[in-house]
Amino acid sequence: MASKACLFTVDKATGLLGPASYRRSPNREPRPGGVDPSLIVVHGISLPPGEFGGAGIEALFTNTLDWDAHPYFQEIRGMEVSAHLLIRRDGEVVQFVPFHEMAWHAGESCFRGRRRCNEFSIGIELEGRDETPYDDRQYPVLQGVIRALCRVYPAISPREVAGHSDIAPGRKTDPGPAFDWLRLYDGLGPRN
Repeated sequence: MASKACLFTVDKATGLLGPASYRRSPNREPRPGGVDPSLIVVHGISLPPGEFGGAGIEALFTNTLDWDAHPYFQEIRGMEVSAHLLIRRDGEVVQFVPFHEMAWHAGESCFRGRRRCNEFSIGIELEGRDETPYDDRQYPVLQGVIRALCRVYPAISPREVAGHSDIAPGRKTDPGPAFDWLRLYDGLGPRN
C-alpha cells in the first residue's frame, strides 16, 4: 500500500486530487479572499454510526441521504455538511470539494487563535469511529495525501495537521483515541 500513497498529485488549477474519484458536493463556497489552505483537519465518520462500507457518507455529503433509511438519520435530518476528502477503510479516496474552495466540515472552530477553520483548512474524513481502530490501509493513503498537499500548498506542513477534536474541543471528539497520531507522523518523514 505504501506505493499507492506515493501516487497522489494535486492539480492546483482545479483543486482536485489525482487519482481520487470525484463526487461534487453542493455544501461548499469560495474561500474568502482566495486564501490558500494552511491547515489539514482529520475527522472520523461512519454512517450509520459503527457501520462501514455503505453509501451513507457520500449521500450525506451530496445531500442525497434518505433520512428515513435508518433511525439515526432522524438525528441529523437536514444537516448540510461536506469534507474535501473521504478515505474509506480500504484506502479508496473520494473527493467532494476542490481544495481551493471551502468545505463545510469544521463548524464553530479555532486553531492557534484563528477562528472559522473552514476558511483556511482542508477537511479529510477517515471512515472510522473514535473507539474503533482505523484500518491499516488508511494510514499510508492519508500520509500520501498530506505529502501531496504539502507540495502544492507551502503553508501546510505536518505541524499543521489537527484533529476535529483539536479545533472544536468539547464539541467534537473525532478522530478519537483509536487514531494513531504517532503512526501518522512517523510515516510522513521529512518534508520534501
